[in-house]
Order: sequence, then C-alpha cells, then structure tokens
Amino acid sequence: MKEQVLAAMKAAGKPISAGEVEKALGADRKEIDKAFAELKKEGKIISPVRCKWAPAE
Repeated sequence: MKEQVLAAMKAAGKPISAGEVEKALGADRKEIDKAFAELKKEGKIISPVRCKWAPAE
C-alpha cells in the first residue's frame, strides 16, 4: 500500500490530501492513513502545505 500511495502522489505532481489519494486508488481510508503514517516516519513524504502531502524527493 505504501508504494501505491507514493506512486499516486508522484502521479499527481502536486501536494495532495489523504482524501485525494483515497479517490485515486479506491482504497480504504484506514489503510491509506496507516501508509501515510509509515511513510512519514520513514521520511519519504513531507507536508509542504497544511493537510497536503508530497514525496520527499
């Protein structure tokens, strides 16, 4: 799931919210939130704008 979330973020090309990732992937919000938490802990995503996330690269 983490890889799918990261791929959706890269495909968007801009900071996006968890809700936007949910719509793009059609996945369960709880799974997406869990993936966001793990990616954040690993330093793979950053929050350049409040409530929006983007890949750290």
